[in-house]
Amino acid sequence: MKIGFIGGGVMAEALISGIRRAKLSADITVGEPVEPRRHALTRGLGVDVTGDNRAAIKGAELVVLSVKPQQLDGAARELSGALAADQTVLSILAGVKMHSIGLRLNHKNLIRVMPNTPAQIGLGMSVWTSTATVPAPVREFTGGMLTAIGEHVYVEDEKYVDMATALSASGPAYVFVFIESLVDAAVQLGMPNEMARKLVLQTLMGSAALVKATGKHPAELRNMVTSPGGTTASGLLALENAGFRAVVIKAVLAAYERGEQLGSGK
Repeated sequence: MKIGFIGGGVMAEALISGIRRAKLSADITVGEPVEPRRHALTRGLGVDVTGDNRAAIKGAELVVLSVKPQQLDGAARELSGALAADQTVLSILAGVKMHSIGLRLNHKNLIRVMPNTPAQIGLGMSVWTSTATVPAPVREFTGGMLTAIGEHVYVEDEKYVDMATALSASGPAYVFVFIESLVDAAVQLGMPNEMARKLVLQTLMGSAALVKATGKHPAELRNMVTSPGGTTASGLLALENAGFRAVVIKAVLAAYERGEQLGSGK
């Protein structure tokens, strides 16, 4: 599969690393305007690089748009007239719907993917969809590529990609803040920072793994660790009194709304 990347940022690097890790057959060229970044990609991943996006996509079966949403119009102007009808464009732009991408690029073969940052270590979560005109081999390759960076879910309705943007794509940031808060609390109690960090990280990883392995509802597992009148019950009460659930829900809804704004060019 010949692939041309438009943009060589963190997520582009994660996708390319996944392709290499899975030993997928791919000839990759990255269009990247920053020279030091081009050198880093060549040294680290052995890909061809260029500062010319039109050259990056020449002859590519799959064109990956991995720029910021605000950079889409500029990229579209640069690629105007360069896309062949049989090429497929895969976008990882947050909030930008396939309809908008299709209009800007005047193109029909489209895939939209919403990955997240744990893809960098092969533990990502991606949600994706495509137009019916995308060739089967390209869809199959996309599935293999996303498997290489973690788990993925294909959806027929694009609205779920927008929801995933607010949940799984933005979600790592919410988790990082929670990790920070737990570590800070332990340090306040007098625990050494490194010890607190180890306890917190293993607690979160183990808890998530337990939910996944047992298939039980989180509420059931929460009840198993909550003794009447015990320490966990007191801690949970403090979270409820502070509106913890409501704040988490508001965060996801706010992220969703911002994604909609980005999709409309605001």
